[in-house]
Amino acid sequence: MAQLRRDYQQFVERGAEIMAVGPESQERFQAYWREHEMPFVGLPDPEHIVARLYRQEVNLLKLGRMPAQLVVDRAGRIRYQYYGRSMSDISPNELLLRALDALNGEEQSV
Repeated sequence: MAQLRRDYQQFVERGAEIMAVGPESQERFQAYWREHEMPFVGLPDPEHIVARLYRQEVNLLKLGRMPAQLVVDRAGRIRYQYYGRSMSDISPNELLLRALDALNGEEQSV
């Protein structure tokens, strides 16, 4: 999440909002968000409801939920998806930003 925090302004400039969903309780999420001054939305999902909706893999042998990064358009369609195979397998922000640029280009040409 540090890389998302670092480049947050670039996402905002593209009209995007970041939402981080995690398995922790609301209390743990709030404490983490305050401690790390996260500028984007954090959604606790201890019952894994959102994780199941977006098919985020849970692998207990690899410490829990595997990273999943999605770009969802305003109509609710997934336009970019990256599912990590380990806890450190996270798509670089550059790929997410390119996906947003392509999506913004499509919207402007309509």
